[in-house]
Amino acid sequence: MHIHILGICGTFMGGIAAIARQAGHRVTGCDANVYPPMSTQLEAQGIELIEGYSPDQLLQFETMPDLFVIGNVVSRGNPLMEAILNQGLPYTSGPQWLGEQVLFSRHVLAVAGTHGKTTTAAMLAWILEFNGYKPGYLIGGVPLNFTVSARLGEGKYFVIEADEYDTAFFDKRSKFVHYRPRTALLNNLEFDHADIFADLAAIETQFHHLVRTVPSDGLLVVNGEEPALATVISRGAWTPVERFGQEAKNKWSLASQAADGFIAIKGGKEVATVTWAPDSGVMGRHNQLNALAAIASANHIGISPTDAARALAEFKNVKRRLETIGITNGITVYDDFAHHPTAITTTLDGLRRRVAAARILAVLEPRSNTMKLGVMKAQLPNSLQVADKVFAFGASSGKEALGWDLNEVLSPLNAKELDRAKAFDDLDALIIAVTKEAKFGDHILVMSNGGFGGVHQKILKALEGKK
Repeated sequence: MHIHILGICGTFMGGIAAIARQAGHRVTGCDANVYPPMSTQLEAQGIELIEGYSPDQLLQFETMPDLFVIGNVVSRGNPLMEAILNQGLPYTSGPQWLGEQVLFSRHVLAVAGTHGKTTTAAMLAWILEFNGYKPGYLIGGVPLNFTVSARLGEGKYFVIEADEYDTAFFDKRSKFVHYRPRTALLNNLEFDHADIFADLAAIETQFHHLVRTVPSDGLLVVNGEEPALATVISRGAWTPVERFGQEAKNKWSLASQAADGFIAIKGGKEVATVTWAPDSGVMGRHNQLNALAAIASANHIGISPTDAARALAEFKNVKRRLETIGITNGITVYDDFAHHPTAITTTLDGLRRRVAAARILAVLEPRSNTMKLGVMKAQLPNSLQVADKVFAFGASSGKEALGWDLNEVLSPLNAKELDRAKAFDDLDALIIAVTKEAKFGDHILVMSNGGFGGVHQKILKALEGKK
């Protein structure tokens, strides 16, 4: 079958393309911006790429593709999509294609939640891989224990990062309702994606749709300390539930938590000790909970906590999760995907535990749709309290522009210490300010869910000339 994918260079759709190619299909695709590293990865797998969405590309094929797979970046008015609709050509969404063509015959382990999906899914996939299960997986990032972010796999198991974002312009259900998991991990739940959800209750409804799809002989692994998830489960669960969390009341809990690991407790008994590798890039209590949830999920398919812990001892985090980008003149620069206030809080907490009293300079770009709408702006100052200095960037015009005053929102951070937090609408000015402030032994944490204008490397280059 010839599949043509619209929006192919996104992480998820690029993963779909890789899996389809591994399944033996001819795969082509197009996107508005075709550039490395995704374009390089796709072309290396024999996937033909076309720049843009011109309907003229339909004339380039000797025979019309059998199916068009539509990414959720594509909306009505897209010229190629309009041509597909006008000509009555067959199309479907990425999640639906994956569910119907790949996942229907597999034991799916789905990782859902507002935060930590990518890291936890990478942990779970690695636990299965380490223990010889050769799973398929699709992860919304680049897991460093693997060479690619998605693969078909050889066994019956498939690990997937289960996103609650909508499926496509023609299917407003969350992506994860297409996956039909047998093991569903519900990691946490907060309000997010304000561009498509009216409130937290709307997201809870989508999570309950996911719960409804899990068979009665499956398993729900649920964070027992998340009120929103308690609300979801209270609406009905037809599947056994195992709860995890910090507290001993949960079936799975933590003990002896330290920077380099923790002890996993099941039913009040110690069942495994997890010790992170020194170069793992894993830190913070949130990652201990992510690992505990992965251990509980792997246990459902017969991997003992001890064997899971052995795998986690060799786990390396996903790119852009407190990833060290470089060290110059004794100053370390990190990159992290954090963009929601809770993720910012946990990321800073994890780094603080690693660096102790050393200074942390937080460099933040609040560019997610939720942040740009200002829904979470009141929580931003508190989420940055751990940082010694804050440098925030918000474009003043264009599609990335904030609809609110960044300086005003950050002002509570300056109440006790003048100029602790500064806002910029010029990236070069921000880089100059960060470079001027940075001292030997500092840690510069860059947080954004986008490319942030390559600010990481620009800061490192600027630091090279600093005495």
